[in-house]
Amino acid sequence: MNPEIPFVEHLPAERPEHVGVMQLSAFMGELLLKNGGEIYRVQDTLNRIIDACGFPNHSVYVLSNGIFITINEGMPDACSAVRYVKLGNLHLNNIARLNQVSRDICDGRIGRDEAYRRLQEIEKPIPDRKLSMALCCGFGCGGFSVLFGGSLRDGITAFLVGIVLKLVLYELDERQHITRFPTFILASFFLTLVSALCMLTGFPDHFDLIVIGSIMPLVPGYSLTTSIRDFFNGDYLSGLIHLIDALLVAFSIAVGVGICIKLISFMGGRFVL
Repeated sequence: MNPEIPFVEHLPAERPEHVGVMQLSAFMGELLLKNGGEIYRVQDTLNRIIDACGFPNHSVYVLSNGIFITINEGMPDACSAVRYVKLGNLHLNNIARLNQVSRDICDGRIGRDEAYRRLQEIEKPIPDRKLSMALCCGFGCGGFSVLFGGSLRDGITAFLVGIVLKLVLYELDERQHITRFPTFILASFFLTLVSALCMLTGFPDHFDLIVIGSIMPLVPGYSLTTSIRDFFNGDYLSGLIHLIDALLVAFSIAVGVGICIKLISFMGGRFVL
């Protein structure tokens, strides 16, 4: 939980109302961005919340990784908030819950303290069902391998590689010192290596189609489509941020796969490829 965002029980009673509204809206915007909310929707949501709380004199500016809010600009009690938000992963369930909180605030069904409490509940991470997620990842990898022209045996192999890939990603996520892009390099390297080892058994038919199917969970499709949508909406800076993120992720995947293939070739494993 972000230590800069105050808990409800720690908010001083004498604090001006507009400061609380500003911090509430900044918290809402941060959670929306972390869970993959669209830029124009985040900005519209924050504007609606502040308007609903009775402060029409405000300005909100949202980027892919930042939020800027000012209330009562030009007045003696003006206040501003800035939030830096790291690029997160898409979580549609949290987006739906946050939208419901926003609607309840705008409709006057809940107050600021209740809204804070619900936002804090949404912020708490829900433990993944690792086995279920690994199986889903495996089915996705196997399906893509067959879709791209692989045989049934290639799909079965990609299914197994996908399960192992998801478990490896969970392990890498738990290691806080490994950042985003090294994670993609290691994961793509590992799945390529496992695919090559599977080829040694003689069961699958096409090494390349197994690798292509297995890397699909790593492909930054969401970042790329979000960048295009931001460009069309006129949010050029946010679109550029998402585009650069997508290109760097794709480059990391290519580096991991390429290094593994080069090592296999160097060790005399060209028959695997």
